[in-house]
This record gives sequence, C-alpha cells and structure tokens, in this order.
Amino acid sequence: MLEQVKNFGVIPVVVINDAKDAKFLAQALCNGGLPCAEITFRTEAAVEALKIMSREFPQMLLGAGTVLTKTQVDKAIEAGAKFIVSPGFDSEIVDYCLEKNIPVFPGCITPSEVIQAVKRGLKVVKFFPAESAGGLDMIKAMSAPYTDLEFMPTGGIHAKNLENYLSFSKIAACGGSWMVKSELIESGRFDQIEQLTKEAKALVNKIRK
Repeated sequence: MLEQVKNFGVIPVVVINDAKDAKFLAQALCNGGLPCAEITFRTEAAVEALKIMSREFPQMLLGAGTVLTKTQVDKAIEAGAKFIVSPGFDSEIVDYCLEKNIPVFPGCITPSEVIQAVKRGLKVVKFFPAESAGGLDMIKAMSAPYTDLEFMPTGGIHAKNLENYLSFSKIAACGGSWMVKSELIESGRFDQIEQLTKEAKALVNKIRK
C-alpha cells in the first residue's frame, strides 16, 4: 500500500458534505488518474461517502482522515477505508490500529512525536499543518536523525509548491485539497475536478520522472 501511495504522489484530501456527491467525485478522480482519496471525518456524510466510493470503485485506495476516536477507526474500516490518518499523534489510536494491522499515518510535527512513531515501527507519518508548521525546512530538519522515516505533508500544499516538496527524497506523497475543493464538489463541477486531478498527476509524473 505504501508503494501505491508513493506512486500516486498526491492524495486528494476530501471534505464531503453530501454523500450523493461521492460517486461522481470518485469517477472524476479515477478519470483524472488519481484513484485515491482521504475522506476526512469532519462531516456526517463521511462514512456513507466511503461506503459508496468503495462499493462503486473497488480499485480506489481510500482512507479516512481527521480520525479522532477508536469508534471512528472501526466505522471507517467497516465503510471500506484501507488506511487511517489522524491530525496529531494520538497513541491510543495509533496503538489500536497497529493491534488490528490497520495502516495508520499519525500527524507528527515535533521530534518528540516522530520518535513515538519510530518506536512503533511506523515508516510514514503525516506532517500537518505543513506550511504553518515550518514546511519543507522543518521536515528536512526532523528527517536527519530518522533516516528510514518518510513524511506525508498536508496543509497548504498546492500546485505551485508541490514540486518543492516532492523533490525531497523523504516525502512519500503530499495530501492536497486544491483539486477537490468543497465548493467544486457542492456545485457539481466534477469535470473541473477531473481536469485539476489530471494536471496534478501530470505534475507528479514530471517531478518524479
């Protein structure tokens, strides 16, 4: 699964307010060349959206983001999520996922959090909120002592700074929402989402050729 994440280069981070949009969104992402998504548990529609996307598009790599409780972990996995993402390092959630052999990417923005992830054998952690927390310079500084760890920065990532991040060898992939903005989803502009997704994937291919 980690190889899939690295191959995608960008994981669309989705806030979906109405599950009826899930199928159309999934189609746009698949057509755009990024059959993957992190569905954030910030809305009540998240679980149903995951169910629809995993059922209609089983080829997609779907994860659940903004996971704050063990109950949400269970709901996400039951709905079809293949990985869990938390905004910060929550040892209870991380240990729960590891006990159940569920891939988990906890948020880590300090060396103290990183060392907790390393001690648990994690190979990739989320770095959130990326731009606000020091960006690539902070990632480079923290990665120096932990040579086997890779990061998935999310927060403030967009088409103009994507190359800056993906050019660093310790970046597994970036989480981004610029191609799946809520206003695009809610207004039904799935053709625009598809086009932005194609552009994002083309940019990844150019950077990592």
